[in-house]
Amino acid sequence: MTDCILRQAGTVMGVMATDFRDGKTFPRPGRRAIGKALWLARVFDKARAAANGTIYDYIYPCPMDKGVMERWGVTPEEFDRALKSQTSDDAIYEWLRARTTPEQIEAANQWLLQEKIESLDRQDAEEEVAV
Repeated sequence: MTDCILRQAGTVMGVMATDFRDGKTFPRPGRRAIGKALWLARVFDKARAAANGTIYDYIYPCPMDKGVMERWGVTPEEFDRALKSQTSDDAIYEWLRARTTPEQIEAANQWLLQEKIESLDRQDAEEEVAV
């Protein structure tokens, strides 16, 4: 299984899988933020899995990935390039912060929580995440 180390404030929090081929391992929930950015953890997991050929039946970039990225002001191609050098949660968040504004991050968060709440709820239910 392809894994990455999940870090928070420089400490190892555990191992986060990026191999979803078993159908029982999932990307992190869209509501789980890295820094102040919702969806970033999920799209980071999916993008790495896609790059590794271990994405299984997930789609990257899916319409929600694209919608969030559009609000952040980054393209999927830019995000893919960032994966080559940004290998931790902290690093990808700092990369995003350098390319966007707090207002763009908040706009993406509000889009998710208002317009896409049913999709978030459905993902959580399908992936058995406690809401």
